[in-house]
Amino acid sequence: MVGAATPTSAAVAATVAQVVPSTGKPVVVELGPGTGSLSDGIHARLPLGARHLGIELGEDLVAHLREHKPWLEVVHGDAGELQGLLADQGIGKVDAIISSIPWSLLDDATQDRILGQAAQALKPHGAFTALTYLPAERTRNARRFRGRLHETFDEVLTHTTWRNFPPILHYLCRRPLV
Repeated sequence: MVGAATPTSAAVAATVAQVVPSTGKPVVVELGPGTGSLSDGIHARLPLGARHLGIELGEDLVAHLREHKPWLEVVHGDAGELQGLLADQGIGKVDAIISSIPWSLLDDATQDRILGQAAQALKPHGAFTALTYLPAERTRNARRFRGRLHETFDEVLTHTTWRNFPPILHYLCRRPLV
């Protein structure tokens, strides 16, 4: 499922990349990287020895990413099965998860499954960030997602990037409550 009408701007990619650890050997996961609009900004911040995985459901998008982002470890799969996908790659816990999944288009059960998998996959000090279109925030599913974030994480911060069309709302979440 493609949730973006247009590619995400470089301003959004730069903001999102701030959650990526710039030292050590972090493991960063992108959920729903699509065509890779955020991937370059994330990759630029990663230190040598880090791992950057992209979990993508769409077969055409997987092929596109493998062709155009050869440094990205692309995993074809469902984010709702994140822990199993990570285990298949020899990964237990991760430092950061960046999601551009279209949360406002997902039903309750799918939101809960993916969010639960993400929270369980994070290290205790890890960060989860999700992007949503600001106009979509009025929908029932988006309001529900926001509430679920507050139930799943100890800290939930928001930031709006106006230099994107449409404007993007970032959720930055820390300290999973699992």
